[in-house]
Amino acid sequence: MNAEQQRVAESDDARAPWRLWGPYVSARQWGTVREDYSADGNAWAHLPFEHSHQRAYRWGEDGLAGLCDIDGFLNLGLALWNGRDDRLKERLFGLTNPQGNHGEDAKEHWWAIEGTPTHSYAQWLYRYPQAAFPYQDLIDGNAARGYDDDEYELFDTGVLQENRFFDVVVTHAKAAPTDIVMEVTATNHGPEAAPLHLVPQLWFRNTWSWGLDDRRPAIVLAGEEGEYAEGQVVLEAHHHELGQVRLTADGAPRVLFCDNETNYADLYGEDAVPASHTGYPKDAIDRAVVHGEDAGNPGQTGTKAALWWQFDEVGPGDSVTVRLRLTAQQSPATPQVHEPQPPTLKPADEVLQTRRREADEFYAEVIPEGTSADDRHTARRAFAGLQWGKQLYLYDVTRWLAGDPAQPPPPPQRADRHAGRNVHWQHVNLAEVISMPDEWEYPWFATWDLAFHTVPLAHVDPAFAKFQLLLMCREWAMHPNGQLPAYEWNFSDVNPPVHPWAAWQVYSIDGNRDRDFLQRIVLKMLLNFPWWVNRKDADGSNVFEGGFLGMDNVGLFDRSEELPGGGRLEQADATAWMGMFCLRMLRMSVELAREDPAWDEVATKFLVHFLAIAETMEDAGADHTSLWDPEMRFFQDVLVEDDGTAHRMPVRSMVGLLPLTGVSILPNWVAQELPDLTDFLRGWIERRPELQDALLHTNFHGFSVRTLSMLSQEQLASLVGYLLDEDEFLAPHGIRSLSAAHREGLTVRIGDDELGLRYEPAESRSGMFGGNSNWRGPIWFPVNAMLTDAVRIYGRGAGIDMRVEFPTGSGHRMSLTQIATELEQRLVSLFRPGPDGRRPSTPIHHPSGPLWDVHPTFSEYFNGDNGTGLGASHQTGWTAMVAHYICAPEGITNR
Repeated sequence: MNAEQQRVAESDDARAPWRLWGPYVSARQWGTVREDYSADGNAWAHLPFEHSHQRAYRWGEDGLAGLCDIDGFLNLGLALWNGRDDRLKERLFGLTNPQGNHGEDAKEHWWAIEGTPTHSYAQWLYRYPQAAFPYQDLIDGNAARGYDDDEYELFDTGVLQENRFFDVVVTHAKAAPTDIVMEVTATNHGPEAAPLHLVPQLWFRNTWSWGLDDRRPAIVLAGEEGEYAEGQVVLEAHHHELGQVRLTADGAPRVLFCDNETNYADLYGEDAVPASHTGYPKDAIDRAVVHGEDAGNPGQTGTKAALWWQFDEVGPGDSVTVRLRLTAQQSPATPQVHEPQPPTLKPADEVLQTRRREADEFYAEVIPEGTSADDRHTARRAFAGLQWGKQLYLYDVTRWLAGDPAQPPPPPQRADRHAGRNVHWQHVNLAEVISMPDEWEYPWFATWDLAFHTVPLAHVDPAFAKFQLLLMCREWAMHPNGQLPAYEWNFSDVNPPVHPWAAWQVYSIDGNRDRDFLQRIVLKMLLNFPWWVNRKDADGSNVFEGGFLGMDNVGLFDRSEELPGGGRLEQADATAWMGMFCLRMLRMSVELAREDPAWDEVATKFLVHFLAIAETMEDAGADHTSLWDPEMRFFQDVLVEDDGTAHRMPVRSMVGLLPLTGVSILPNWVAQELPDLTDFLRGWIERRPELQDALLHTNFHGFSVRTLSMLSQEQLASLVGYLLDEDEFLAPHGIRSLSAAHREGLTVRIGDDELGLRYEPAESRSGMFGGNSNWRGPIWFPVNAMLTDAVRIYGRGAGIDMRVEFPTGSGHRMSLTQIATELEQRLVSLFRPGPDGRRPSTPIHHPSGPLWDVHPTFSEYFNGDNGTGLGASHQTGWTAMVAHYICAPEGITNR
C-alpha cells in the first residue's frame, strides 16, 4: 500500500486519529433550520447573511476553507479584504430562496482542487474580486427577474472583467494527525497592482452562551522571549476537551482578539446587551480591518483571534503567500500511528511536497491506468469535492425545540404537534461528520443524496462510505417507526428508498468481503421496510404512494400536497422503488445465506414481496387500474379520487422509466448452495402461477440465467425504446427527466382543475418546491445511475441476447451492456473539454478561457438539450458519481 492507502486502512473508525481534523467547517451556517428559532419557520429571515458576521451561531460555524476538529470546538479559516469591500470576506455569499428567481443561489466562484480521504492533503481555490463585492446589486438584479429569466450572476455585474480578481489557494497538509500546515497563496490575475489583506482566523465555537456549560476556552498570544523561533507569532488555544492547541504563523502579522459572541448593541440596541456580555463581540475583527476601529481586545485574549497580513500592492501576475501551522495535543487514549507526532516538526516545505506526492500516488492507484488526462482530472476534482463536502453536523432536535436556559424561550408555535417543524423527530441528536449534497445551497444532509455519495466514496474511502449509510439508520437518526430522516427542512418528507441499492454498490466496490457491514445494513432495512408497507400502501394493494419522492416538479401537480379531486395518487415510481428495495434486500440476504442459513428466510420474505409488487404493475389497486398504459406502452401515475374514479396521468417522465430498476439476477450458485430458497421459489410459483411472469429465464450459450424483473419482455422492449429515443429521453449527455415529446406542452382536466406541464430543459418555470430545481427535462445523475445500472443487469440477464437500436430509429444495434456503457460515457462527456476547451457542463455564467476552463463545475443537474450545468453549483455529492463511471467503466452490479 502507498502512504495514503495505509492511512485509510488505519482509519476504519469514524474517530480514528487521521480523521480528528479535517475541512469540516460548513460553508454556510446562516439561514439553516438549526439556527432558526422563529415562530413562522422562516429560516432565511431569522438569521440572514447580513447578521452572520455579528451573531453567534448555536449549532455550528461557517467560513472560507474552514478546518476544525471532529467535534467542531476549534476552527481555523480564512478571511480576506480587498480594501474596497464594506465588510470582511469571511464566508461565501448567495441569495436566499425568496431572493433568487430560481430559489437559493450561491453568487461566488470557488473550487475544491485536491482532497485525500484522511485530509492529509487538500487544496481549495476561491476567486476574490478586486472591486467591492456587489452584494446589493446581486440582490436587486435577481429581484427584477422571473422564472423565465436567467439568473443575474457575479460576472454580469462586471467585477470580474479583465480578470480583476485574486485566485486565493488554501492548502492543508498534515505532517501527522494533529500537526497541520496551512498555506495561503493569492495571485493577482488583473492588469494592475491591487491591495490585499490576508486575515486567517482561529476561533472557538460558542458553547458557553446558552446556559448549559459555562466553561469558557481562551486564545492567548503565547511565548516568552526566546521560546519560539525568530520571525514567528504563536497563538495558544486552551480548551477543556482539546487541551492546548498552538497556531504558529511565519512573519510578523498583526494579531487581533475578540470573542465569538453576538454584537447585541449594534443589532438590538444598548438596552439589549446582557450584563455579562463581552465588550469585544464577534465582528470586532471586521471593524478593525475594514473600518479602522480600535475594536479588538487590548488584553490580547479572547475566544476568537486573527492574524492580519496587509499587502498594499500585489503586482499583476504576482503572488503573496503566508503560512501557519496548527499543532494539537494527541489524546492519551488515541492509538499511535505510523507518523511521528509533535513536537517532532518536519519543515513545512517537506510536509507540503511529501503530501502532494502521496496524493498523486494514491489517485494513481484509484483511477485506472490508461484513463485519459481529462477524465483523470475530472475524477480527482470529483473526489476532492467529496472530501471538502464533509461537514460537521450538530443538531439536537429536543434541545432545539425547547430552547436554551440562558436564551429567550422559543415561541410556542415551534412545538405545535401539527404544524411545528420536526416535532415528531425529537430522538434526532446528531453530532457527526456527514457528506453534504452541496457546500453552500444544501449544507444539511439529505438521505437519498447521501446514498449516492457513498458510491464514489467507496472507491477511495469504503469505511467512511459504510459509516454514512449506517449512520442514517442509527437510533439517533432513524425514527422509532422505521422511517429514515429526509432532510432538516422536514425530516418527515419521503425520500426514495435507495439505501439498499447503495449498500450493495458499496459492498461490491469494496471487494464483496465486508459481511458485517452487509448484515448491519440489512437488519436496519428490515426496520425501514415495514414503515413503507404500513404508511405508503394505503389499501394494501402493493401499489405505493410517497409524494414528490425527490423529484420536485416532475408531474402535473405537487405530489406532496392535497391532490386535485382529493383521493390518493398511486405512483409508478414509488412502486418501482419498492420493487427495487425488495430485490436488493433479496440479493444481500442471499449473499449472507451462503454462510448463515438463517438469512435464507429473510431472502424468501423479500422474494414474496417482490413477486406481489411485480404483479401489481399489471393490475393495480381496488379498481384494477393498471399503472401500465397499454396504448402508450409506458408506466404512469394513477390518480384515484375519493369516489373511486381513476385517472392515468398521461405524462412520459422519469416516473415511468423507474420500473426498469426493478431487476436482479439470481446467481447460478443459488441453486446449489441455497436449495431451500430454490425449492421455495419453485413451490411458490406452482401455487401462484400468475406470479411467474416476474421470473425470466434466458438460455445463453448453454448457461441458464434467471432474472427477477418487474417488467415483461414486451414492457422492457417498449421502455428501452423510449429511453433510447432522442426525441423522447435520450439526450447528448444522459437521460432526460421528462420526455422531450412534451416540448409543446400537455394539458389535462381533472374535475374543475386544468393542469399542465411542458418539457423545460433548463431551470424551472414553476414555483413548486421554491422553484429551485427542475425535473421537467434536465439530466440528473442519481436516476441516470440507477437506470444505467438496470440496463446493464438486463444485459447480463433477461436481455443478454437482445440487440436494440441505439439511438432508437437509427438502425444501429447494440447489446444492452454496451448501451449501459455508452449511456455512462454520455454522462462523463459532460466534463470533457470541447475543441475550444469549454466543457458542456460549464454553467452559462462562467466565462471561457484558461483561468476558467481548467475547473470543472459539478452542478446539481444539467440542461436536457446541451448539458449546461444548472441548479446548485457545487453538487459534488451525487454528481461525483462521474468518478464512479471513470473508475469502474464496466459497472459493479451483481458480481
